[in-house]
Amino acid sequence: MSTALIVLAAGKGTRMKSDMPKVLHPIAGAPMLVHALRAGATLEPARIAVVTGHGADAVEAAALEHDPEVIAARQEQQLGTAHAVGCARAALAGHDGDALVLYGDTPFIQPGTLERMIEARRDHDIVVLGFEAADPGRYGRLVMNGGALERIVEFKDASEAERALTFCNSGVIAADSDTLFQLIDAVGNDNASGEYYLTDIIGIARAQGLTATAIACDEAETLGVNSREELAAAEDLFQSRARAAAFEDGVNFYAPGSVYFAYDTVIGRDTLIEQNVVFGPGVTVESGAHIRAFSHLEGCHVARGAIVGPYARLRPGAELAEDVRVGNFVEIKNAVLDEGAKVNHLSYIGDAHIGAGANVGAGTVTCNYDGVSKHHTAIGAHAFIGSSTMLIAPVQIGDHAMTASGSVVTQDVPDGALAVARARQVNKPGLARKLFDKLKHAKNKNTKGAS
Repeated sequence: MSTALIVLAAGKGTRMKSDMPKVLHPIAGAPMLVHALRAGATLEPARIAVVTGHGADAVEAAALEHDPEVIAARQEQQLGTAHAVGCARAALAGHDGDALVLYGDTPFIQPGTLERMIEARRDHDIVVLGFEAADPGRYGRLVMNGGALERIVEFKDASEAERALTFCNSGVIAADSDTLFQLIDAVGNDNASGEYYLTDIIGIARAQGLTATAIACDEAETLGVNSREELAAAEDLFQSRARAAAFEDGVNFYAPGSVYFAYDTVIGRDTLIEQNVVFGPGVTVESGAHIRAFSHLEGCHVARGAIVGPYARLRPGAELAEDVRVGNFVEIKNAVLDEGAKVNHLSYIGDAHIGAGANVGAGTVTCNYDGVSKHHTAIGAHAFIGSSTMLIAPVQIGDHAMTASGSVVTQDVPDGALAVARARQVNKPGLARKLFDKLKHAKNKNTKGAS
C-alpha cells in the first residue's frame, strides 16, 4: 500500500528570534525541512504535502527546490496541529493508502523508524511514534495499556499521575489517509489552549473501536528545534553522527571534531581528512583521497588518489580525476582536472579543462569573466603553465605546450609551442637609487610640515 507524507511547516518559531521561518534554518548546509523530507523520501511516498503558514512563499520555494513534486498546502491561521493536518486534505484527495505526519522542525527521525511505523500499520489503525524521555518535561504523554495506546494527553491537560509517565509523544503519526481526515473532523478545541490537537484523534479513534499503538525510537531522533541554542545542539548532533558514520565506513581523521560535514557528504574508505576541513553540500570524495588541513569543498567530486590542500577551495563544478594535485591557496571552480594534473600553489582555475599530466605554475589565473559573461580555458595534456601566467579566456593551450612565466596569454597556443607574452625587460642604471632618494625626501618634507 502506498504512503503519502504530510510535513507540517507552518510555525513562526518566535523563540528563534529570526525573520526567517523556523524550518528554513539550516543544519549541515540544508534547511531543517529538507532533513525531514529526506527521511520521508525513503518510503517512496506517492505524494508529499508540505503545510505552510508563516513565510509560506519562502518555505514552499525551499521545498520545491528540493523536490519539485511537493504539493504546498497553506494554513492561513495557526489553530493547532489537527487543523494543520486538515489543511492537507485537498493535496491528498483521492489518495488510497496511508498518511504519515512529520514535522519540518524535527530533522533527525531515521528512515528505519518510519519503516517500522508503516510495518506496524498492518496490525493497527493508528501508529504513533514515542520515546522514553530522560526528562519528560512538558512533552505530551502516551497512555498505554499493554501494547495498546489508550490516549495522548498534553502536559497542560495532564493529571499528576499522567505527568509521572515517561513515554512521550513525538507527534509523528501514521494512519490510513481517509481515516486520518475523518478523525480530524471530530476533533474539538475544548482544552487549555483552545487549539485543535492532532493528539486528540487517539481518544476519538478508540471510542470508535479503532486500534492504536505506539512504537519507540531513541529520544535523539525526536529532537525538535525551537531556539538558536537548540539549533546549535542539533548541528552538533548531526556532526557527531556524521563523523561516527565516516569512521564506520573506513575514513581516517587527524582531528575528527574539527571536520564539518554537509547533509549529503559522501566519503570513500581509506580517505584521510586532516583537521579543520569543511564540506559544503554536494561533495563526493572517492576512496583513497587525501584532504589536507583547512580546505573547503562544496559541489565537487574528488577521485581516488587525489590530494587537496592544505588551504584549498573547491567550488561547485570542480571535478578532480585520479591522482590530481590541488595545493595550498588554490581555488577551483567549474573546472575539470584530468588524471595526474597539478595545480599546486596560489592559483585560480575557473571555467576550465586541464588535461592529463598538465602542470599549472604558481600564481596562474584563468581570467574567465569579462564583466558580463564567463569564458572557457582549455589546457592540453602534459602542458606546462609557467608561474604567474594570466590566461585570458576564451583561450586554448595545446598538448605539451608551455607558457613563459609572467605571460599574459590572449591567443591560442598550438601543441608543443612555447608562448612568451610579456614586455621586454629594460634596466635603467642608477634610477632605483634616485627614485628612493626622491621618495624619502618627499616623506621627510611631509613629516616636518605635519609637526
